[in-house]
Amino acid sequence: MDGYEPDWGLYRSFLAVLTHGSLSAAARALGLTQPTLGRHIDELQRQLGVTLFTRSSGGLLPTDAALSLRPHAENLKAAADMILRAASGLDEGVRGTVRVTASDVIGVEVLPDILTDLRRNYPDLEIELALGNQVEDLLRRDADIAVRMVTPRQDALVVQHIGEINLGLFAHCDYLARKGMPQHIEGLVEHDLIGIDRDPQDRRMMQSLPEAFHKCHFSFRSDQHLAHLAMIRAGYGIGACQVGVARRDPNLVHVLPEFSFVIDSWVTMHEDLRNNLRCRVVFDALVSGMKDYWRIQRTAAMPF
Repeated sequence: MDGYEPDWGLYRSFLAVLTHGSLSAAARALGLTQPTLGRHIDELQRQLGVTLFTRSSGGLLPTDAALSLRPHAENLKAAADMILRAASGLDEGVRGTVRVTASDVIGVEVLPDILTDLRRNYPDLEIELALGNQVEDLLRRDADIAVRMVTPRQDALVVQHIGEINLGLFAHCDYLARKGMPQHIEGLVEHDLIGIDRDPQDRRMMQSLPEAFHKCHFSFRSDQHLAHLAMIRAGYGIGACQVGVARRDPNLVHVLPEFSFVIDSWVTMHEDLRNNLRCRVVFDALVSGMKDYWRIQRTAAMPF
């Protein structure tokens, strides 16, 4: 290495090639030409004094050196994104970018209405929405605000408790017309069940369910809860779903309504952002919208 520190643009190109596996795909993702991206990789390799990729019939393969550099380059990207978000909020007014993370079901089924209202009220506000069931690290600023289904454990966070979200078993009416309605938990063994795969958090939750449920066999397994919902709606079988989401679809029928369980919900952000106007506006809107959803799903969960 010649002592010169490579600029962020070279690392950005490096991450794009790692992610997409070829110069052409990475160039399209970044809006650059393939020759430009190739020069970036060559320059980074020259300055670092290492080989980062080898060519194969399937594209570019990262070397051990590239894989060891990846987490550091990702930290650079997170810092660059944070600088851009912070700079966009220095002007007066509610404008700029706020990055929100949420579970897949909440992000797809609940947040769109909340964020659409927010956009109408603040047209200069931009939202980045990261979906997934993994908990983002707010202290490291992987996101500005999180809608979480687990109790926050980190300090230095602004935390607003929303309440318990009710879940139950649901199936499409067409499925129940074919297979019949189970009359008790033990009867689920005769049905096509939609359930978890390998996620350790979901597996821990399973331990709290009645013993009879542990004997059931899942004929469809996924760690993506949005996939569970899609399969329920398609009539594949019986699966767990948030009551508030299921009640929006008249074709979904509550199965064994006496059997239910809950997950807790929170909205959180880093305490350093409490005086950031755009983050505060988004935080308050998410809290208000999630509490409305909580009230609606509580009403839907009441027995008839």
